[in-house]
Amino acid sequence: MSYSVTYYCPRCGALVDLQREGYLDDKSVTPYPLEGWTYAEAGESFDETDGVRFVCGEPADDLSWRHPPDTEAAGDVAAASGSESAGTESTGDAADPEPEPVGCGEAFYLSFLRFADGEELDPRGPTEPEHVELAEGRGPESPSGPSGPSGSTDTDDSGGGFY
Repeated sequence: MSYSVTYYCPRCGALVDLQREGYLDDKSVTPYPLEGWTYAEAGESFDETDGVRFVCGEPADDLSWRHPPDTEAAGDVAAASGSESAGTESTGDAADPEPEPVGCGEAFYLSFLRFADGEELDPRGPTEPEHVELAEGRGPESPSGPSGPSGSTDTDDSGGGFY
């Protein structure tokens, strides 16, 4: 069964509704692709990929773009859908025949959860700690530096110092 799911552009906040199957679990929406993930273009089938690449405001099948609700441009307008007017909204003013563009035109990425051997994959890479070898027993016993005051002609074995 197909559902309409809303995502936002992490750069400008524009909203996009995507028709997709309910069995897919979202991982994240990011301004960059996750390393190792494969992405389908918006409007293409993404059943065999790890996510969807959107271009903010760009029209595609099964997409509907609109302004974020907290902007003046959002107003009380209907979202454009996968037609020639997708990615734009009319301001509703009869004197303004030009639709107002929606989105910033930058790419962003919807990433789905991925699993390997029953474990969720972390896009940040392996979670094993990095092993560090310490130089215990092989380094100097104390820091190197000057051996002490020099040039003293005092013979009272006071070791020098301040008066």
